[in-house]
Amino acid sequence: MPEICSEFDFPAFGFKNEQEVLKVIMEPKNRIEFVRIIFPDILGRQMDFSIPREELPRSFDEGKGFDGSSIEGFVRIEESDLIIRPDPSTCRILPWEYVGFSPEIRWREAIMFGDILTPEGHPFEGDTRNALKRILEKAKKEFDLDDFKVGPELEFFIFPSDKEPAFTDRGGYFFSGRHGEIRKEIQLLLKKMGIESEYDHHEVAHGQHEIDLRYQSALEMADIGMIFRYMVKKVARMHGLYATFMPKPINGQNGSGMHVHQSLWKGNQNLFFDPHDPYHLSSIARHYMAGLLAHAREISAVISQWVNSYKRLIEGYEAPVYIAWGQRNRSAYIRVPAYQPGKERATRIELRAPDPACNLYLALAVILWAGCDGLRRKIKLPPPVEENIYKMSPSRQRQREIKILPRNLDEAIKIMEKSEVVREALGDYIFSRFIANKKHEIEAYSRNVSREYDQQVSDYEIQTYLPFL
Repeated sequence: MPEICSEFDFPAFGFKNEQEVLKVIMEPKNRIEFVRIIFPDILGRQMDFSIPREELPRSFDEGKGFDGSSIEGFVRIEESDLIIRPDPSTCRILPWEYVGFSPEIRWREAIMFGDILTPEGHPFEGDTRNALKRILEKAKKEFDLDDFKVGPELEFFIFPSDKEPAFTDRGGYFFSGRHGEIRKEIQLLLKKMGIESEYDHHEVAHGQHEIDLRYQSALEMADIGMIFRYMVKKVARMHGLYATFMPKPINGQNGSGMHVHQSLWKGNQNLFFDPHDPYHLSSIARHYMAGLLAHAREISAVISQWVNSYKRLIEGYEAPVYIAWGQRNRSAYIRVPAYQPGKERATRIELRAPDPACNLYLALAVILWAGCDGLRRKIKLPPPVEENIYKMSPSRQRQREIKILPRNLDEAIKIMEKSEVVREALGDYIFSRFIANKKHEIEAYSRNVSREYDQQVSDYEIQTYLPFL
């Protein structure tokens, strides 16, 4: 049973190297007995195992071996050996003590992400965290960038259990509802680990919540997103409830999205800002947005990766079905938050299609690379659309050349298969295995669910996705 630590009397995050980590973890009085090594599988789910603290020095030097054949989308049985080397800069101490049935048995635990390697010491092609690292380096070299900053808004539902999506309140957007104290507890625990949030609120649907994280560099934010999803589920469970990031758990209610605010940087300069543009967007920002619009249908299977994701992406529930951009238009694929004088650093764009159940590393990789293709080819940004596209006539939509996102995962995968931009972002290994995994998911869904559920959430989805998303 965990007991929340009031304050640490040693550093709990912000480590720069192995020596700093070992100094804290190997100190007996700190009672950090175990280190949990975390990594994502190809679907973005948290995989982990724990080692005693005494094993950490050797793990830094040699890595820790594990069987990759049991991990979704990793390797075949005949090539199963893999090694993970912990990254000391990702070390954080969980902000509680565990207490055994015997009161004197108490311990703390550290968590750490790492790099997955082959037995020969080469980066493993199926490591989705490394896929993001690789594309970040590629973008920095090709476009002379220093940073890709992102700030996701993660929405989730709180239900009584993982058996059925029953309402826990009748609240709405910024209105009433219950369990605001759970949102606060999540944020305070994350803060003890060095993870800052910007605000929280009840979302549109009954029992739906949102916590917005303060923007960070993309790789760190993907790691933080993994910790965030774990913490949300952990705190809900300690209150006897169940939290889920399933994109669309309830018919007739809004689904859960993950709007991704983003910008490119050179040193301390936000490359998206231009004081002379009507929208305060630089040419870099405009070409980047144009790339995202041009490749919106190709990246859809990665940023909205589940069959259930497309039950959210339907008209009438504030989901961005239409591939367009605007400043005040929340029906559009990209929204540009209004500029506030003196807040040049906050100039950004908001991509509204992703959902919080995606593989965060792959999603950020394809988002960045699609935008970079707009920079590379200097794609022209179409005019903004400020009218409500949901209420637009089909002829008006055709006149404005507004395309729509794929209607389902099957369509999205068929489009993705032809995309060189997505293949480059993911690498051949992940690209082929991700597609194979999604085709298997589509086949299983088709065997169990009739076409009448094309826009409705089926019992099969509740049984399949709710228990783990």
